[in-house]
Amino acid sequence: MSDFSNGLEAMTTGAVISPFSRLRKLLEDVPAGHAKPIDLTLGEPRETMPSFIADKIREAEALFAKYPPIKGSDELRGAISDWLSRRYGLGGAHRVDPSREILPTNGSREGLYFAALPAVGRKRVDERPAILICNPYYQAYFGAALATGAEPVFLNATAATSHLPDLDEIATDEALLARTAAFYLCSPANPQGAIADAAYIARALDLARRHDFMLFFDECYSELYTGAPPAGGLEVAAATPQRFANIVVFNSLSKRSNLPGLRSGFCAGDAGFIETLSEVRNLVGPTMPGPIQHASAAAWGEDQHVVSNRLAYQQKYDVCDDVLEGRYGYRRPAGGFFLWLDLSQFGGGVEATVTIWKRAGVRVIPGAYLAQAGRDGTNPGADYVRVALVADPETIREALGRIVSVLA
Repeated sequence: MSDFSNGLEAMTTGAVISPFSRLRKLLEDVPAGHAKPIDLTLGEPRETMPSFIADKIREAEALFAKYPPIKGSDELRGAISDWLSRRYGLGGAHRVDPSREILPTNGSREGLYFAALPAVGRKRVDERPAILICNPYYQAYFGAALATGAEPVFLNATAATSHLPDLDEIATDEALLARTAAFYLCSPANPQGAIADAAYIARALDLARRHDFMLFFDECYSELYTGAPPAGGLEVAAATPQRFANIVVFNSLSKRSNLPGLRSGFCAGDAGFIETLSEVRNLVGPTMPGPIQHASAAAWGEDQHVVSNRLAYQQKYDVCDDVLEGRYGYRRPAGGFFLWLDLSQFGGGVEATVTIWKRAGVRVIPGAYLAQAGRDGTNPGADYVRVALVADPETIREALGRIVSVLA
């Protein structure tokens, strides 16, 4: 059977099932243990979206009558470049070229998925190509590996490795790196909230360049953080002689601007790769509607709503600090809006998920459903549950209080 057939078989025999579908099956016959259930599973932002978005869409509604440019409008690419300059200090000689180094996408997921196609195609290997995936992972990474016939190689990110893949361990596997086409890395990490510092990013980029694979750096939680702003992939790459060679970053307005329904994101970096990816999308990719591009440009151009959004999450973190201090390995997340709670003493994540739902009426998701067995055969999420902090602070306080009372 071919590698591509293997991927198709995996997708059609149930080996690849959404964690949310698995959760529904797990709890479908279990009644909620409270008259008012609370769902903290889906990472869908519920804070206020920018007030001007609807007006901007109406302002450009005539563009619905035109085919939108697959590469995005000059206005949108320019706004993204300007934001990258403000956010990461990429001005002057380091400015990201809006005409060659930026490609708008319909959310980050679409870009992350399609990027695997040219990544596998650009590097000739004698054996089956491999795609490295941080583990736990975003489902699009896994789907992209399967669709290209590449072997998904899961790099466990555990407490022992500061919840990021161990780059030193991977660097010793020359055979694997020789056939690696891409490495999906997320910072701030979903769900652990870990942040890769500049030195870590530089190390990952050096591996990508020495072994000629693409580093796909998922930064969709870049604007949700508790301390200093997280370093960016392009920020690190810009300081090297090779500029953006072998790196592409991905971001979106979903988390930054509370606009998950807008389906607006971008990828930026390696100009040659961006050009090839643009041609792939021109063949098979969806195009962002013109009015959405116009509204997106306005969102990238305004930063105050992002500051307000970040402050709203700080209030939720404060609730978590108050309720969870000293429990379940809790630490205030460095980034993102998830809690990654160690419930190993309660039978692990799956058993604890059932207990919490059955006795407290709070729905969380088992960490094992967000990860796979890594190279050592262990699933790094087995002991954990993920809790999405997307509800209001009062609801989060009640939900966490119920969990604590049940697990006391």
